[in-house]
Amino acid sequence: MTNVYVKTFGRENDRPVLLLHGGGVAGWMWEPVRAHLDAGLRLIVPDLPGHDHSADEPYRSHDETVAALESLLQKEATAPVAVVGFSLGAQLAVLLAARRPDLVDRVAPISAQASPSAAPGPTLALLGATAGLAKYAWFARLQAKELFVPHELLDDYLRTSSTVSRPTLLAAVGENIRFTVPAGWSDFTGGALLLAGAEERALVKKSARSLHGALPHSTLEIVQGCGHGIPLQSPAWLANRLHTWLGA
Repeated sequence: MTNVYVKTFGRENDRPVLLLHGGGVAGWMWEPVRAHLDAGLRLIVPDLPGHDHSADEPYRSHDETVAALESLLQKEATAPVAVVGFSLGAQLAVLLAARRPDLVDRVAPISAQASPSAAPGPTLALLGATAGLAKYAWFARLQAKELFVPHELLDDYLRTSSTVSRPTLLAAVGENIRFTVPAGWSDFTGGALLLAGAEERALVKKSARSLHGALPHSTLEIVQGCGHGIPLQSPAWLANRLHTWLGA
């Protein structure tokens, strides 16, 4: 992940917050939340490998991506960071906190799957067979609706969807559906806020409870009125909750 695209907002000495997007979208998904965040935060917003402006760098594994995020934080942050991640990004946030508590003092995984899906082989085979559909605007528009992408970000989604390669899709989804609570998570001493939508799949809510059970000092909240899309469905609520959590 040497050529990953990164945008930063805020002053260099402000409270650093790393925002990690989900699979199939990119850093732009945080714009509705960012619009409600007050000054005083230094936001570090990468496009993960294989996504949008980082499409030339294929997604290979969570391990490789987390190692690159460690390097990014050592370059961009002047103090331990709060990491907020959604879906795929939430898994990376958990791994980053578990492996590098010296770099992360708070973590907020949103909609993190942490229990393996049943039958990953057939799931990936079907995904591989239909991967090309994402390049068609009509299909991408249907997917955008499922992901709660607002109209003003539709062009960003269509652009991103058209550049996600089959290898990136299979690698990212393969890692996602096999993810489990990592070693080191139970030893994380920083603050942890676990969020899941009340209308999410049962597996995602079960995963939130598993992460909470492995880290009892964490806070678990089930967000009413939301499915798998809290940052895009309730951006004002999420921004306010993050401010409270961060003490900003």
